[in-house]
Amino acid sequence: MTTTQPIAGRVVAITGGAQGIGREIAAALAAEGARVAIGDRDLPAAERSATELPGDVAAFALDVTDTDSFRGFLDATEAQLGPIDVLVNNAGVMWVGPFDTEPDAATDRMLAVNLHGVIRGVRLAAPRMRHRGRGHIVTVASAASRLAPPGEASYAASKHGVLGYLTAVREELRGSGVELSMIMPTVVDTELAKGTATGAAAMLTPADVATAVVKVIGRPRFEVNLPGYVGPLVRVSHVLPQRVRDLLMRVAVPNQVKAVRGSDTRAAYEAQVLHADDGRPGR
Repeated sequence: MTTTQPIAGRVVAITGGAQGIGREIAAALAAEGARVAIGDRDLPAAERSATELPGDVAAFALDVTDTDSFRGFLDATEAQLGPIDVLVNNAGVMWVGPFDTEPDAATDRMLAVNLHGVIRGVRLAAPRMRHRGRGHIVTVASAASRLAPPGEASYAASKHGVLGYLTAVREELRGSGVELSMIMPTVVDTELAKGTATGAAAMLTPADVATAVVKVIGRPRFEVNLPGYVGPLVRVSHVLPQRVRDLLMRVAVPNQVKAVRGSDTRAAYEAQVLHADDGRPGR
């Protein structure tokens, strides 16, 4: 039986932590007594969150698409708070619409943040943890790591890539003392998902994801599905004939092309995704 590990006193660095899911994760961990570093492109927002949250919370500038920036974030966190026990890869962006109208800039941005940002974080943080013989990297991915909703083709590709990357690295780190975990929620009520449909699943809240992160840090496991039935559903679907599987997925998985057709609800958010230097896209 696995013993729950204490969180109090542990140093946790969170990417994209100024708002949305990242801020909720920071709040939940700070409430548990963790020493929390919030990294975000929007440093003033990160600083506001650090001031508003209880406990030992610090804010640092971070661009997950830049290696020097990410390394600087980790270095600054360790200099101020101590060696990083847990890295939470949370930063993410999403453009929604038909695959053949997706701008190149949106594709590039999703791959840069959602996939390359995670790869960069693991590559920079895991060796430090392995050297100490302990550590944990938690990545907030998506149910789109296993599923592929219409209208989220490139987003799903980036999240499928995260699953493949972490699966391979997990084997390389086996026995090192470094744990890897993936949180894979369905649609969460944030700016990233604004205007999209939830399919058969109920809308999740950032607090739902934060609770899952706290639990998996206390008791590490590789895959965490939110809601929990999504994992078994996907496994069962893979043994079904393709026609039956397609019908099941059409019922369970939202069609985001239909959800956003004729709507400008996502326009402001996606303008930030396409022009990242002018805003703070993310969860």
